Amino acid sequence: MGENLSLKTFVVLMKSAKSVEDRIKQDIKRYGVSTTEFTILEALYHKGNLTVQQICDAVLINSGSITYVIDKLQKKGLLKRSPSKSDRRVVHVQITDQGKQLMNRIFPKHQAVIEEVFKDVSPEEKQTVIDVLKKVGLKAERD
Repeated sequence: MGENLSLKTFVVLMKSAKSVEDRIKQDIKRYGVSTTEFTILEALYHKGNLTVQQICDAVLINSGSITYVIDKLQKKGLLKRSPSKSDRRVVHVQITDQGKQLMNRIFPKHQAVIEEVFKDVSPEEKQTVIDVLKKVGLKAERD
């Protein structure tokens, strides 16, 4: 029986993703925040004020879990909430100065870890990976 390249590609993708995820989680852990907390802070740090729903969409976490994490980050003084003036169902979340200071300190170190993970991959190969994964992701969404 011939080798099934689709299956092999899937297995290699999943193993690689797990290895990269484990390395990134290990890095984030050293900053004293959970992966979810870091992800939320990173979204606010780079995108500015977001609604709770926008955060859920950006970090792929359901709204029930996000409220708990936002509560924790607010208690730590790293972000704050403000109700929408136009729609009382909407809550805006923004990173505080303390949160920005934390991210200013840790994000460059985190980015360096990501750069190290991809160090042996050329820019052309990175672009190819991006293009292929987008194509696969879009196909999976359509099906």
